[in-house]
Amino acid sequence: METAEFVEILEREGRLLAAAAEEAGTGAKVPTCPEWQVKDLLRHTGMVHRWAAAFVAEGHASYHPDGGLPDLDGDELLAWFRAGHRYLVDTLTSAAPDMRCWHFLPAPSPLAFWARRQAHETTVHRVDAESARGGGTSTIEPGFAVDGIDELLRGFHARPKSKVRSDEPRVLRVRATDTGDAVWTVRLSQEAPVAVREAAGDADCEVAGPAAQLYLALWNRLPFPAVTGDTAVAALWSERSAVTWS
Repeated sequence: METAEFVEILEREGRLLAAAAEEAGTGAKVPTCPEWQVKDLLRHTGMVHRWAAAFVAEGHASYHPDGGLPDLDGDELLAWFRAGHRYLVDTLTSAAPDMRCWHFLPAPSPLAFWARRQAHETTVHRVDAESARGGGTSTIEPGFAVDGIDELLRGFHARPKSKVRSDEPRVLRVRATDTGDAVWTVRLSQEAPVAVREAAGDADCEVAGPAAQLYLALWNRLPFPAVTGDTAVAALWSERSAVTWS
């Protein structure tokens, strides 16, 4: 996918998130993140948007801390969220393709990284906001969901900080059933997971289903659509794969 496509998705998903949050109310519980209310979701995502935009706008060459969470609620919080989302979209849209700044996963360029990462960040949290509102969720295109699975398996959990570890070697297969070639093999051990985009060898467990459902299941927003083989391997993923801000 191209950077411009990710920015388009980011723009749409941020608007959907804000609309769902407004309908739910900032005091509503977020079923997909049981420890949060909608106000926590807006504060977190709005902070991440501003944090990400600062790298691109200011060209920080190394890690730069976030600005913290605002002491806002209600209409003021919604307005703050929308302003930060708009600033991020505008910053990514106007940035030079060859701009340089810090980023934390492999990518064709820093700009491509931040557009992709924030599109996925915002999509997952849009689902959170819609869960608080109730009444169903907006769709996620299969191609974008496949990209998000790839980012999670071969990006986030390839890092040493991944907590998905197994005392005994295990192999998890991830298969999207609504796309032609979207299959991953994830080798679990006492080290960080190692994922490849192919059906490599035998697997102890396979999780399968439409790409959008798999994407959200791997981010622990839905149960896995289908699990075959050793279900303890899928349970291990669900228990240990949470990606935290700290």
